[in-house]
Amino acid sequence: MTDIIVTDDSTPTPPSRRGPGGRLYHGETAIDFYGRRWIGLAISALLLLISVGSLVTRGLNLSLEFKGGVLWEVPSETLTEDEARAVLNDQGLDGGSAKVQELTSKETGRSLEIQVGDQPDAVRVAVQEAFAEKAGVTTDEVATQLVSSTWGASITEKAVRALIVFMVLVALFIAWRLEWRMALAAIAAMLHDVLLSVGVYSVFGFEVTPATVVAFLTILGFSLYDTIVVFDKLDENQKRYASHRMPYADILNVSMNQVLMRSLNTSLAAVLPVLSLLVLGSGILGAATLREFALALLVGLITGSYSSIFVASPLVAILKEREPRYKSSAGHHATGAELERLVHGGMPSGRRDGARQRSTDVLESSAPQAVLTPTEVLTHTPRPRKKKRRA
Repeated sequence: MTDIIVTDDSTPTPPSRRGPGGRLYHGETAIDFYGRRWIGLAISALLLLISVGSLVTRGLNLSLEFKGGVLWEVPSETLTEDEARAVLNDQGLDGGSAKVQELTSKETGRSLEIQVGDQPDAVRVAVQEAFAEKAGVTTDEVATQLVSSTWGASITEKAVRALIVFMVLVALFIAWRLEWRMALAAIAAMLHDVLLSVGVYSVFGFEVTPATVVAFLTILGFSLYDTIVVFDKLDENQKRYASHRMPYADILNVSMNQVLMRSLNTSLAAVLPVLSLLVLGSGILGAATLREFALALLVGLITGSYSSIFVASPLVAILKEREPRYKSSAGHHATGAELERLVHGGMPSGRRDGARQRSTDVLESSAPQAVLTPTEVLTHTPRPRKKKRRA
């Protein structure tokens, strides 16, 4: 027969005998997120330090649209990368620093895309003719594109402007719908995601294209959505436990455990299509634009899921514990079986009553006990009679 655990608030809670995976799937986790808050913030600080260091020392691998230059697309099934660099060297250009990329398409077949810095028209035409001769095609078949750096600068300026406007509007909405502390934490988490995503591109040398910039702006919406889901549950539980003087650390832990599986499912559902774009669109179909967009989305989705749990929520807890109603209980929170009871719907009043009862029992057990006879137990001292006043 299965045992039933009865909590202090008379709410029966069946004991969980599932493994860690089963408890996670059924929303029965009791993870102490508050107790591990400094670990998550320390990891984020370290990653941000690496990102900033890489941006300062290495910078970003900007595409032709940002740097400006010339691009040749040579259709050929046999032309190799080394041969393309040799053609550039023969024309007086630095073939070693050129970017050579192989493209494959069902409609046009195989081709090589060669990019170099800005060149005079005479050099551009001469290289075009040399590539045509080497690949065995006509000059008109070798596509040439001249890109100015002002176009990329214009895209960057508009992206930064859109980012600032977006953050201001988001902060105002969250402050109105929830509170300003949550708005501040959400903006900090979004900046964390953008900086960390850009840092990943700098550390690994991935090329930054206009599609990458668009993807960076797209991931902000997902990062914000995941954070709002957590904050909404925090706000709901904060109102629920308002009359129980519950530490904010317990409110945070209860809320995080209640939305953990939903957050993981949302992230997984978003990551799987992006992985399909990378594997099918870029790897099999050879669509370079899809790779640039999907890679930025993948990095942003991972950082956004991480920041909503390990950055935004701890920052809210740190700010909320400065309030007078939570300041006295800062640093105190339930763990273990008590946290599990709260996650499953228990109320903190039972915990306080239980502690008060245990204290009373200790005091009574330490006091000397008088031995009473059965007659003394069943009888009591008679009341003194009132004297009647004489007239």
